Amino acid sequence: MRSSLKNPVASVDTVDTSYLETLIGYNARRAALAVIAQFLERMAVYDLKPVDFSVMSVIVHNPGVTSRQLCAALNILPPNLVGLVQSLESRGLIERLPHPHDGRAMGLHPTEKGQELMVQAEATASELEMKIGSKLTPNQVQTLVTLLQKIYL
Repeated sequence: MRSSLKNPVASVDTVDTSYLETLIGYNARRAALAVIAQFLERMAVYDLKPVDFSVMSVIVHNPGVTSRQLCAALNILPPNLVGLVQSLESRGLIERLPHPHDGRAMGLHPTEKGQELMVQAEATASELEMKIGSKLTPNQVQTLVTLLQKIYL
């Protein structure tokens, strides 16, 4: 106990995050947190979480997409997609129809209500992207998107 009295207890006036700021993952996560907080707020009026929005967007832009294709495109585990599809279907946003070429598969299609919702939700998302991107030049935005995609594609 006496040795701790000889060494003063450290205190911090300014937190040093310089090492963390050199890490891709840290910076990507910090940027994602800043964007997601605003995204959640704006999508609340549509009752859409980020994954709901992504799934609906893929379905709207790819009518007839199968669950398997959706999972592959969005890196979602099949068990996680089942409940999500059921929820979107119960809200009247999508419907399952027999796939024209694969008798075992069902194609996912947006309903008129789902289509209308996503026109509004995607417009809101685009507005948010413009707001977030306003701190960057258009070329910087494109470079950032391209670089991020190189990491996960």
